[in-house]
Amino acid sequence: MAANAIDQTRRMLSLVTYLRERPGAHVSDVARAFGITEDELISDLDVLPMCGTSFRGGDLLDIDTDGDRIWWHNPDDVAEPLRLAADEATALLVAARAVATLPGLRESDRQALLRATAKLEAAAGEAAGASSRLSVIFESEGGVFAEVDRAISERRRLWLRYYSPARDELTEREVDPIRLFAVGHTYMEAWCRLSEARRTFRLDRVAEIRLLDAPAAPPELELRDLSEGLVQPSAEDPEVVVEVGPGGRWVAEYYPHDSAEELPGGGMRITLRTPAPASLRRLALRLGGDGRITSPPELAESARRAAGEALAAYDSVGTDTVGAPDRERGRDQDRDPGVGGTGP
Repeated sequence: MAANAIDQTRRMLSLVTYLRERPGAHVSDVARAFGITEDELISDLDVLPMCGTSFRGGDLLDIDTDGDRIWWHNPDDVAEPLRLAADEATALLVAARAVATLPGLRESDRQALLRATAKLEAAAGEAAGASSRLSVIFESEGGVFAEVDRAISERRRLWLRYYSPARDELTEREVDPIRLFAVGHTYMEAWCRLSEARRTFRLDRVAEIRLLDAPAAPPELELRDLSEGLVQPSAEDPEVVVEVGPGGRWVAEYYPHDSAEELPGGGMRITLRTPAPASLRRLALRLGGDGRITSPPELAESARRAAGEALAAYDSVGTDTVGAPDRERGRDQDRDPGVGGTGP
């Protein structure tokens, strides 16, 4: 099972100290000392040169490897004592106190954080007093993240109430978490016991979460390569054709697609594939008069119905609050086949 983000951060912090004391260390020896594979170590070494006391070149860690040994070329340049300005100390103290309140945080981590906070308070002096007047409350995603991270660390199953935008419904399910990752939003990859398949869950769509006593036992799965993005359609996925006007050309920039054919007047015919075609109904509604789904026919009709229902709801509001002119305008829109992105 992949290490979670907190475990990786701990390892990389320890790795800096380890390499400073062992110039020219062998890759195999370091990997064995940290209980990881050589590939995982090389991945960490790819990240460390982006870390340092600032983003100026001389302040970044100059660490590289020839595949056999690891060299740190500027350990003394980045080892000056850390000095914090008052605003930096305040920000750190506020953040530390907020993180210490997260649900699901392991008690050992919480105590370590509180000890570090106390030391920082003593060093910060007057800035510590200013920070005590500030507080941060995390949105629900922060608590969800902590629960997922704890479940991964303790290899325990999770119960979720999860909102699926494609079906516009809340579902309850038990999942065995595999890893956390971020691609624009923060996601959990897990083995879903409801569908008996690997699924990806966006944390801000988790309405409720509970850590279970049952052990997590996901099957051995090869982790997906996310370097090209979260959505990576395959040739077996259903094909969808979307025609857009000049105002909808952005679809070709944001959605992976098989082809984008120019149309008269500055429009485009975009052919793409998706494992969940129903999720594109929201795209059709978002496009409005700037686009329409033309294939498959059942998806086009589904998007048309969704547009009609949205217009009917709008018309109902207009009837209650505005009057006849809005009702007539609503009827005109309802007759317009282009509304909702599904008309000819």
